[in-house]
Amino acid sequence: MTLQAVLFDMDGTLVDTEGVWWDAAAATASTLGYPLTEADVPDVLGRSVAHTTGHLRTATGTDRPHAQLAAELEARFAALVAREVRPLPGVTALLADLRAQGVTTALVTASPRRVVELVLDVLGREHFALSVTADDTTRTKPAPDPYLAAARLLGASPARCVAVEDTPTGVASAEAAGCQVLAVPSVVPIPPAPGRTVLRSLEQAGPALLRSLVEDARPGGAHG
Repeated sequence: MTLQAVLFDMDGTLVDTEGVWWDAAAATASTLGYPLTEADVPDVLGRSVAHTTGHLRTATGTDRPHAQLAAELEARFAALVAREVRPLPGVTALLADLRAQGVTTALVTASPRRVVELVLDVLGREHFALSVTADDTTRTKPAPDPYLAAARLLGASPARCVAVEDTPTGVASAEAAGCQVLAVPSVVPIPPAPGRTVLRSLEQAGPALLRSLVEDARPGGAHG
């Protein structure tokens, strides 16, 4: 098999937004008198605005409307992204190398379109054929829908795509869609597994490695 596309998660993978997202969620939670702790990580990191908002409403019992709280959370996140976000180590070089070699890339993220547009200005829109956001599918990560949608729009087979992720939620989404996975953990550890390669940084990645993850795959999605 040959590589058809590289599908990049955004938050915590290409840009350091996991910490920014946590800060936005923590600030929103504090308005409800609720301090975020490690126990909240599974419902915050890698999650959509809608999911985290629902979690905060359940955890606090607030009567603040879901739509209002979600709007507050998204506005805080967007403001922090515009002010603080920069590409993570290795990202700029990897995107340039993939583009130079004609490898198709796309963004596949649980963030809303409003935030993605801000990040595309930071990363360079020219690097991505398309982006799939939380606004574009009925279900978002960890459901496979975002990765299936990206592959369909690109005319690619999920099995011939590499998804680059940093959270267990994102990895679950990509694997459920049938993609090969390159994981670069940001906060929560991710172990290697069949069909999944783990690196410390995208500085260790390049077009040749990404191609090998598909070319060396065995039937059923496992590799080396």
